[in-house]
Amino acid sequence: MFEEFMGIPAHPLLLHAAVVFVPLLALLTVGYALVPPIRPHTRWVLGLLAVGAPVAALLTKLSGDAFLERMRAANRVTPEFLPTLQTHQDFGNNTLYATIGLAVVALALVWFVAPKGTDASADERPGRPLTLALQVLSVVAAGVAVYYVFRTGDSGAKAVWEGQ
Repeated sequence: MFEEFMGIPAHPLLLHAAVVFVPLLALLTVGYALVPPIRPHTRWVLGLLAVGAPVAALLTKLSGDAFLERMRAANRVTPEFLPTLQTHQDFGNNTLYATIGLAVVALALVWFVAPKGTDASADERPGRPLTLALQVLSVVAAGVAVYYVFRTGDSGAKAVWEGQ
C-alpha cells in the first residue's frame, strides 16, 4: 500500500512532508509555549500540526519499511549495506516516537494554556507550575524531534549517495 505512487517509490515523496511538518511543529510548539502574544494567532495551526506531523512521520516510516522490503525481495541490498539501512530505519522509528511525544506536548499546550484575552476564568487557567512544566517539555521535545529528523535524513542521504 505504501510502496509506490504512480510507479515511483513512495518513500522519497512522502518523506518531504515529515521533513517540513516535524520541524514546523517543533518551532510552533516552542513559540506557542514561550511567546504568549502569538498564542491567539497560532492555536488552531498548532493543533492541526500536532495531528498532521505524526501522520506524516508514520506514513514516511511505513513507506520506508515497504521500500526496504521491496529492495530486499529484489536482492538489491547487499548484506554489507543492510546495517546502514537498519540504522536509518532505527532513526526513522525514533523520529516517529519523538514526533508523537512532541505532538502530545503541543496538544497539552493548546488545551491547558489558553491565549491571553480569551474568556477563560481564573479557575479554568492552569497554575504557573503546569505552564512552566509544559514550556520546559516543549523545548525538550522539540529539540529531540528536530535532532531525530536531522539524523534520519542525514543517514538516509548518506545511504543513497554512498550506495550499496
